[in-house]
Amino acid sequence: MLTLYTIESLKPAFIFKPLNHAIKIMQAHKIPILFLLTWLPFSGMTSAQDDLPDDYCRWTVVDYAIAEPLCGLAGDAQRGSEIVTDGYRGNCLACHQLPIPGIEAYGTIGPPLTGIAARLSVPMIRLRVVDTRHINPMSIMPGFYRDPRLINRPGEEYRGRTFLSAQQVEDVIAYMATLK
Repeated sequence: MLTLYTIESLKPAFIFKPLNHAIKIMQAHKIPILFLLTWLPFSGMTSAQDDLPDDYCRWTVVDYAIAEPLCGLAGDAQRGSEIVTDGYRGNCLACHQLPIPGIEAYGTIGPPLTGIAARLSVPMIRLRVVDTRHINPMSIMPGFYRDPRLINRPGEEYRGRTFLSAQQVEDVIAYMATLK
């Protein structure tokens, strides 16, 4: 018996950048993955798996979490606190409420991060910072350490790079782990 899977049922480690638009259309219209598998051999597409920057560390999602720290790095909560309030780096306050004394201006688009460590494990927080679209494909939150081949960034100097480095992501996670 042939089973037709929809594109939402697949969680690839990477997606071909040129196919990103086609995949979004397939998701929106619930087109079976069989169409993509039939079309792909004739498309001339090849894997871009080796086009990652040298400093990019691969990560694996298991049970809605990334268990291992990125690149095996340890985070620093103090640096993480600075990153989440920095409008040029994390800029978390643009969308989230954080329990930071003296800061009253914050966004309300995203959920409040007060008590996040009481609600989620560190590996679950890591996935949300790295690429929350693994949990909610419609999320508007940027994946701060998402596969850079999937990020369409303006400006040549930013293309092929993640929004935050692996160390910065681990610092943010260390800070969020203190929010109980």
